[in-house]
Amino acid sequence: MRLEIALAIAALAQPAMAKDTRFWNLTSATVTSLELAPAATLVFGPNQCLNDPDKAVDHDERVKVEGVASGVYVARLKLADGRTCMARTVRIEAGKAFVIEDKDLTDCRK
Repeated sequence: MRLEIALAIAALAQPAMAKDTRFWNLTSATVTSLELAPAATLVFGPNQCLNDPDKAVDHDERVKVEGVASGVYVARLKLADGRTCMARTVRIEAGKAFVIEDKDLTDCRK
């Protein structure tokens, strides 16, 4: 009986312990679009900013990222000021936050 209770508690607690992968915006701009592509492909996935209630990720804000496995990615960011920038070699580990800062942004164009 005790074993059954312990197993039931462990089964219920498992989903609660799983953490979301999150993008942490440490750029100085609001990000209105974040698309990720495996580093070797440049085939970008959906806009992850749509997971945020206001569809944008402000400075020092985090947003849940869905459908992305651990690995190295290229990020394409659209910023509120109209620029589109790339961030290369973004390392993502499932269940953890990954950071993009101003120093990571390259190839910015309006």
